[in-house]
Amino acid sequence: MADPTKPSADDQPAGVRLGLPREGPGSVAGWGRRFLGLLVDWVVATVVARAFLSGLGRDLGPLLVFFLMHVLLVSTIGMSIGHAVTGIAVRRLDGRPVGFALGAARAILLTLVIPAVVYDHDRRGLHDKAAQVVVVRR
Repeated sequence: MADPTKPSADDQPAGVRLGLPREGPGSVAGWGRRFLGLLVDWVVATVVARAFLSGLGRDLGPLLVFFLMHVLLVSTIGMSIGHAVTGIAVRRLDGRPVGFALGAARAILLTLVIPAVVYDHDRRGLHDKAAQVVVVRR
């Protein structure tokens, strides 16, 4: 039986179980920053697609640009344009760079949407868990 005087793992702030700080730089990014970053990325992707990929239609063009932005930027510098604007970044749990393979896997799952909205106590969606990453404040 669990000791009622000890806090359970679910009572701890997001990221503490992963060895991250409770707050400040390096702590798990909040939903507001993440949502705003996603919105910024989608607006940028839509503008780029309409300017350069008009032949792909209104739906496919922005999704393709969004996917490519996330693969290229998260894989190399650990953040998308929206992440940079909102002060967050994608970090591997082991501290190494995200890299192309994990960045591509995360981007594929992110563009499928459902994996991104199924998340755990540490605010890690299935796309983050599959790529062994966490989104943190910078």
